[in-house]
Amino acid sequence: MTTDRGSKGAPGNYGCDVLFYVQHLLGIGHIRRAAVLARAFQKAGLKVVFVTGGLPIGDLGFEEVQGLAPIEVVQLPPARAQDETFAVLVDENDRPVDDAWMANRRETLLAVHERCRPRVVMIELYPFGRRKMRFELEPLIAAARESGALIACSLRDIVNRPEKADKAAWMLETFRRGFDLLYVHGDPAFFQLETSFPEAAALSERLYYTGYVTEAGQRLPPPQPDDTGAEDLKAGKGEAIVSVGGGAVGRHLVEAALAARALSPLAEIPWRVLIGPNMPEVDFQKIVAAAPAGIAVERARSDFALLLTRARLSISQGGYNTLMEVLAAGLPGVVVPFAGGTETEQTLRAGRLADQGYLTVVDEANLSGASLAAGIARALETRPLATAKPFRMDGADETARHLIAQLAARDQPQELDA
Repeated sequence: MTTDRGSKGAPGNYGCDVLFYVQHLLGIGHIRRAAVLARAFQKAGLKVVFVTGGLPIGDLGFEEVQGLAPIEVVQLPPARAQDETFAVLVDENDRPVDDAWMANRRETLLAVHERCRPRVVMIELYPFGRRKMRFELEPLIAAARESGALIACSLRDIVNRPEKADKAAWMLETFRRGFDLLYVHGDPAFFQLETSFPEAAALSERLYYTGYVTEAGQRLPPPQPDDTGAEDLKAGKGEAIVSVGGGAVGRHLVEAALAARALSPLAEIPWRVLIGPNMPEVDFQKIVAAAPAGIAVERARSDFALLLTRARLSISQGGYNTLMEVLAAGLPGVVVPFAGGTETEQTLRAGRLADQGYLTVVDEANLSGASLAAGIARALETRPLATAKPFRMDGADETARHLIAQLAARDQPQELDA
């Protein structure tokens, strides 16, 4: 892999191995996937500083591991998208961000970089998304270039390509100007990046497919009764698990699920509805109050991947992380892809998996209790492909392996021309 980037910086003058920047704006899938990668880096012996700019979501699974450097978490002043159009950024008090707020975040981020002196700056999604964060990311990239750090983009398998060609051209040029590596967390045998972003063909020398990133490989053992009570040891067993990620755009699916249970073939088993932190508490409590007998409603749990291994069926939106966990667990899955605003990513991925028989898709536009119940019936008629996976699913560990190899190659003394 070759690049046209500049100097390698002063050998040994580094304070950490990886500064990993992630900004989640609507859902929590981006930060959850980044956290899985950070844990893989830690396991591989890299010292990681994890910089997050979204609303805090709680447990990221960054437990201290004996003999390994702890993952340092830096929380920037948080921001989120006001709605699914991503047109307006608001701060933690729901006020639109202004120039002073942006200047403060930019200086805070640059100070973190200066303190950490990373060998690698890894940025999740940008420049293939998060364009509104360029006020701080372009200065970060410039500082990383000046210090000689390796600069990498961490990207899911599918890009929401902008409708305007000039914006796609900007993405391409911004990457080529500032980045050394493009880690695509997917498998080209299943989905090539060029399918959603044809311009990616021009980046082949810097592009590396890692395989899909899943938390299943990092799953913790079940909690012990003296820690959490025996009831948690049974959670998920034989249940239908309904999940809506962060919860910001999941209310319609939850309401359909509450109505679908009585109409479905699974009306006699327990259902568990998991809703992330981005659904306002007042709305969450309304759903708790409306849930009929047999349906438990909870906030999202850190042991989600473990629950799926015990469950009878998964019902979810089509987020990358959730689908990977469902496939890893090998259980039937019903997916209602989120298609709000200009989003196409979930629909593309879920559609291809449905075509290959790995899950069942229910159209969001026509979602109801009846249509969801019908989807459940179809999913149960299809034999789960528990022993066959449609693609590589070791993406976190593979990213760590490849990154370490890239750093080792950069550290080798350069031969002088005779």
